[in-house]
Amino acid sequence: MSVLGADYPHISLFSVDIQVLAEKIYRLSDNIACTVAGITADANILINHLRYWAAEYKLSYGEHIPVEQLVQTLCNEKQRYTQVGGKRPFGVSLLYMGWDQHFGYQLYQSDPSGNYTGWKATCIGNNHQAAVSLLKQEYKSPNLAEAKKLAMKVLSKTLDVKLSAEKMEMAILTRRNDKTVVEELTNAEVSQLIKEHEEREKEQEAQQTAFSLNASFL
Repeated sequence: MSVLGADYPHISLFSVDIQVLAEKIYRLSDNIACTVAGITADANILINHLRYWAAEYKLSYGEHIPVEQLVQTLCNEKQRYTQVGGKRPFGVSLLYMGWDQHFGYQLYQSDPSGNYTGWKATCIGNNHQAAVSLLKQEYKSPNLAEAKKLAMKVLSKTLDVKLSAEKMEMAILTRRNDKTVVEELTNAEVSQLIKEHEEREKEQEAQQTAFSLNASFL
């Protein structure tokens, strides 16, 4: 399964192996979803391209397009815009999560130049370097529940504002009965995750304070 978290305008997504589900999360096909960071107008153009290519492949071959093939198709187009005179590159980075029969759960990131890379966990957007650094420390092949907790922790540590269900989105991608399912978490579910995260943070702070007090008496 995959878990994706996004606030306005920060993005965090990682793979544990979406029509628009929300303002920053887009369904490209039944087996692929993405989120974006950058110029909204450019993002809308690229999302339309991705959906068209995915639908065209399904119509031609009767199956969903492989995740990496869709990513590579868009990256070829993005790279072309860096070479053609009179055009500017698309000012958008994308994160794609998906599943196919070739490689299972996958996570890719692409930049405005058309380069793309595969990841187990990564982030784009503001403060992404701090988020990636935290993921390197905390990511340990989590299950779905642990992945949600980690996504919330990454967002809380890298955002400039207080966590709020009204300012962020989360979605998960899983396999059920041989079908890929993408679900957006409701505001109530996100609020519960935020509440649980804040409670864990308070417990850790209390433990650290108690340890400091004990150490001071040694």
